[in-house]
Amino acid sequence: MFAQNKLNLIPYPQNIKLNEGNFTIPNVLLVSSELPKNETDYFKKRIASVLQSKDSKNADAQLVYSQLPKGAAGEEEFYILEVSPKQIRIQSYTRQGYFLALQTLSQLLEEYKDVKKIPALKIEDQPNFAWRGMHLDVCRHFFTVDEVKQYIDYLAMYKLNTFHWHLTDDQGWRIEIKKYPKLTQIGSKRKESMIGAYVDNTFDGKPYGPYFYTQQQIKEVVKYAQDRHITVVPEIEMPGHALAALSAYPELACTKGPFEAATKWGVFDDVFCPKDETFTFLENVLDEVIQLFPSQYIHIGGDECPKTRWKECAHCQDLIRKNNLKDEHGLQSYFIHRIEKYVNSKGRKIIGWDEILEGGLAPNAAVMSWTGVNGGIEAAKSKHFAVMTPGAYCYFDHYQGDPQSEPNAFGGFTPLDKVYSYNPVPSELNAEQAKYIMGVQANLWTEYILDFKQVQYMIFPRLMALSEVGWGTSDPENYKDFENRVITQFKVLDKMKINYAKSIYNISGKVIPANNGIDYELSTSQSSSGIRYTLDGTAPSLNSKIYQGPVPIPSSLTIKSAYFEDGQLKSAVSTQEFTISKTTGKNISLEQQPSENYSFGGAFTLVDGIIGNTRQLGKTWLGFQGKDVIATIDFGQKTVFSEVYFNTLENKGSWIHLAKSAKIFVSDDNKNFKLIKEISKEEIQNAKGKIRLNVGTQNAKYLKVNIENAGIIPPGNPGADSNAWLFVDEIGVN
Repeated sequence: MFAQNKLNLIPYPQNIKLNEGNFTIPNVLLVSSELPKNETDYFKKRIASVLQSKDSKNADAQLVYSQLPKGAAGEEEFYILEVSPKQIRIQSYTRQGYFLALQTLSQLLEEYKDVKKIPALKIEDQPNFAWRGMHLDVCRHFFTVDEVKQYIDYLAMYKLNTFHWHLTDDQGWRIEIKKYPKLTQIGSKRKESMIGAYVDNTFDGKPYGPYFYTQQQIKEVVKYAQDRHITVVPEIEMPGHALAALSAYPELACTKGPFEAATKWGVFDDVFCPKDETFTFLENVLDEVIQLFPSQYIHIGGDECPKTRWKECAHCQDLIRKNNLKDEHGLQSYFIHRIEKYVNSKGRKIIGWDEILEGGLAPNAAVMSWTGVNGGIEAAKSKHFAVMTPGAYCYFDHYQGDPQSEPNAFGGFTPLDKVYSYNPVPSELNAEQAKYIMGVQANLWTEYILDFKQVQYMIFPRLMALSEVGWGTSDPENYKDFENRVITQFKVLDKMKINYAKSIYNISGKVIPANNGIDYELSTSQSSSGIRYTLDGTAPSLNSKIYQGPVPIPSSLTIKSAYFEDGQLKSAVSTQEFTISKTTGKNISLEQQPSENYSFGGAFTLVDGIIGNTRQLGKTWLGFQGKDVIATIDFGQKTVFSEVYFNTLENKGSWIHLAKSAKIFVSDDNKNFKLIKEISKEEIQNAKGKIRLNVGTQNAKYLKVNIENAGIIPPGNPGADSNAWLFVDEIGVN
């Protein structure tokens, strides 16, 4: 009898009952000719590498199907899969349920093909969430029709049912609109592209495009997805992220232009002007989009719309007065309401990023909550549907392993276990409000993703974690079991020649406080006995120290580590430099907490002995949006020091600004603090954020550092009128 933990299924089914005996996998599987053709043909193609199949009119065929009587609402994806020693039977209410059962069966065949036996079992299964989505940005970098089809196949393999296609943005317009040919003639290309890390501000000097999908190609992709029971939701960005459209039709802007498709990443001030000709244009565009996409929802973006141009525009200010709008946020709401009314008149609904909440949510709109969970909470509490896609858990353009051994990525740190830990239903919602959470989605923005191999690398294996979260069977307490199932799935990805990330094999390092200092804890998905490390900066080998527990870090040094198996190096070499000061490992508290996207390690990150890499915003920086950093460090006893240091970042394209000011205080009782040093905005700018302060000879038990956020981003900058980000890495004293 097979043990349940040997069923390496992803997503794991809701209910499995194992029975006596097993089904012997034949050389040729006899498939009932009465099975639904489309889905069965897909199944045959998927399992072709495992075994051949042949249609059979015999009632005793090895794979048979029967349709259940009409199910209740929400049971469209329900299925029963029964494997007996002689036959495999599938039952469902719909062809969609049948298709999902075939994905489970395919995984069983792939898992047990070598032993030639599938355990006898009965699975009764359906997902918890109706929206299980993956997004793909084709504007920053473009992907061919064949590549998009492959992407859809990956979703189908793991029972995702929604493909969010991000088709327009500042850097490119990717969908043919017959009424407005210049959108693709002009807006589908840019003169060059940003390369490397954003802070490098370098460009490749190569024209990009024209790249777009014809309407015939769009229809082809939509049909391809429909055959796999996947809904394609198109996104047409408005009112912001519009530079590519404005490059083609500058009269739709508040100023005369000229404009060009953006060559940099980020957010730009020039947006659609809410005048009648703009709405006529957008309505005509949406007419063609609605004809191409049968989805219930049309995504209209709505995010990151700077109000700079609207504030300076006489027409916009007149519109605010005439309609008794409060301000430019009210104007954004006016814009979204007007578009929603039009989309509703066509029998469809809008969904947008959570900024569509600004100024009041349109009556029938759904919210895609990305800046955190608050947008989804606000929507659900006001009886609007929401899809949860918070950046901290669901942005697959973030690093998934140690940034030092990963390809260049947007920033953030979202490893497999973090994705798997996500619960799409916020605890703040009661049972009735929770019904408005439609589901979960992960997003793949492609600023730093140059080709489809890199797409594969960024979504696998994290897509598997998303799949199980969306199905509703994820169990973070048993993450190791999930990780083992993922590693088993790697064999399937290998056969498909998918370039998946092997980050879970790499060494993961964690700084932990110990004996008034720090230790460095190393781990890997495999046995820790395979970890070798060095403390002198040399590359580890089989002859290096064997990891036997957390490594003390008594002084500044570089630790390098790697995983070896059967005498062979199996992982990337991980490198970590430590800069030890008198604050390292000490108790620290923060008055305001960092944003969840950039909170890895919490307050302790500021005293963990690691100086942040300015090119990688992953594990070593804390990010605060619109908040000051007020940190108090307890030395444990009175300590003599004369220098305080910390680093802040500037990356205005990502709304990251240097600190406005900083103050240093000392205390002996943690109540009465004395100011010992103050530094101005000009001094911080002159130091380029790398602050080294001579504070004279001090002898104190507590140190308080108050680093002031830049506040509201001023006009002329990306993200103008929004809260600036403040990034800080390490607070040290000598």
